[in-house]
Amino acid sequence: MGSTAFPAVPFPNTGPQAPLAALCHCHRRVLAYCATLRRLVLYVAECGCTRDAQVVSHGVLRFFDIEVPRHYADEEEDLFPALIESMAGSDAVCLQDLTRGSASQHRALAGQWSILREPLEDIAAGRDVLLPAEAVEAFARRWWDHIGLEESELLPMASRLLSDEELARIDRGMQERRNWA
Repeated sequence: MGSTAFPAVPFPNTGPQAPLAALCHCHRRVLAYCATLRRLVLYVAECGCTRDAQVVSHGVLRFFDIEVPRHYADEEEDLFPALIESMAGSDAVCLQDLTRGSASQHRALAGQWSILREPLEDIAAGRDVLLPAEAVEAFARRWWDHIGLEESELLPMASRLLSDEELARIDRGMQERRNWA
C-alpha cells in the first residue's frame, strides 16, 4: 500500500448524495482500522498482550464483525441493484460484471478476515499470541485495492446515474440496517 491517497470525497454529508458519502466514510474507517491492525502486529510482538492490545483487538473485532458486513449489505442489497437498474443494454452487462466483481471481493475479504479473527479474539481475551503479519498485510492490501476500485468506478458512477429518489431509497436501507430510522 503506497502513499498514494484516494481523491477527496466529492459527496456532501447531507442531501441526496449522503449515502455515497457514508460509503466513502466507511472506506476511510476500513483503511484506518487496517492501519491499526498493522500497528497492532508490531505492538503485540514487542509488548505482548497488554490491556491496551486487548482493548484495540476488541475494537477491531467489533468493527470488522459488525460494521463491515453492514457495509457489504449497503452495497450489495441497495447500491448495486440500483446501479444495474439504472443502466440499459451492454452498459448494464458491463456494470453487472463490475458489481459482481466487487461482491466477489467482499467474499474474499471476509475469508481473509476469518484468518485474523482467531488471533484477535485470543488477544482480546488476554491470551499472549502473535498476530500474523503476512495475513494482516495481505488483508490491508486487498482492502486498499478494493476501495480504489469502488471509489474510482462504482461510486462516481452512482453519483452520476442514480436519481435523488433512488439515493433516498438507498439511504433508507442503510439507516434501517443500522436502526437509525
